[in-house]
Amino acid sequence: MRAVRCVDGRAAVVEVPVPSGEGVRVKMVSSGVCGSDLHMLELGFFDPFTIGHEFAGFTDDGRTVAVEPIQGCGTCGLCRAGDYNRCPETLNNICGISRDGGMADEVMVSPDMLVPLPVGVDPRDACLVEPLGVAVHGFRLAGLRGGMRVAVIGGGSIGQAALAVGRTAGCETAVAARHDAQREAADRLGAAPLTGEPYDIVVDAAGTASALTEAAARCRPGGIMLLLAAYWEGLELPFADVFMKELTVVPSSMYGRSGAVRDMEAAASVLAAVPELPEAVITHRFPLDAAEEAFATANNRAAGAIKVVLET
Repeated sequence: MRAVRCVDGRAAVVEVPVPSGEGVRVKMVSSGVCGSDLHMLELGFFDPFTIGHEFAGFTDDGRTVAVEPIQGCGTCGLCRAGDYNRCPETLNNICGISRDGGMADEVMVSPDMLVPLPVGVDPRDACLVEPLGVAVHGFRLAGLRGGMRVAVIGGGSIGQAALAVGRTAGCETAVAARHDAQREAADRLGAAPLTGEPYDIVVDAAGTASALTEAAARCRPGGIMLLLAAYWEGLELPFADVFMKELTVVPSSMYGRSGAVRDMEAAASVLAAVPELPEAVITHRFPLDAAEEAFATANNRAAGAIKVVLET
C-alpha cells in the first residue's frame, strides 16, 4: 500500500506492507498536514515511520471515525486519571511520530484510539478533530467558562480551532492573524473584533516571541495565558506583563480525558456544532500521491494555506 514517509528530508509516497496484527484497521479518508509535521520533517523525526497524526476514515465494519493518535500505558496513575498525555509511555506511542501514522491507505490502531464521528460529520473533514482536541484540552486546563473574553494570537489551524471552541463555549473570541486568508477564515467563523480592552484568556497559537509578548500585553491583570503553540526555538516569557499582572501561564500538550469524556470526543462534537469550520479552514486538498506538493503548499502560509489535507 501507499504511505508518506520522510525520504532525504522530504515527504515522499513509498510502498510499504499492508499493516497487520492486533488492533482496528482504519482506511484513511483524510489526513491533515500539521505545522509540527513541517518542522519535524526538517529535523528527520519521522524516519522510519509513516507521517500523520491528524486523520480520519472508515473501519472495516463501516464506522466513520477520527483517531486519537496517542496512547499511554493505560495502567499508571496518570492514565487512570485521564492524563495519559503525560504518561512517559505516550512518547513512544504517537501516531505519525513514534509509530506509523495516518498518511497511508490504511493504518492499524488500538480500539480505544477511535473517536466516533457524530451524525453529519464527513470523514473528509474529520482530520480537524485533532487540532480541535488540542484547543478543547487547553481551554479545559485554563478553566474556560461562558461569558469570558478570549483573544487568540495566531490564525493557523490551531488558532482557528481555538476560535471555534471559544465561540461554542459562549465566549466573545477575537483573533489576531498575520495573513489575509487567516483573517478571512476567522471572520467567516464569527470572530469578534480585536480591541484594546484586556482579555480574560489569551491564547498563543503562533509560538513566536512576538506572539508571547502580545498575548501577555492583551491579558487582564490576573488573567490567563494559554500556550497551545509549539516553541521550536525555545520559550521566553515577557517578564514585565507576566509578573506585574501576576498572569497564570497554562502550558497545554495534546489531549486527555475529563471524567468519562475524552477531549477528542468533545472536539468531534465541536466540529458537528460548527459545520462552517471545514470550508473556512481547509484551504487545500490533495490526493495522497501528491504528498510532496501538499507539504510544500502547507509551508507557504503567505500564499493562503491554513489546513492542507491529503485524501485517498
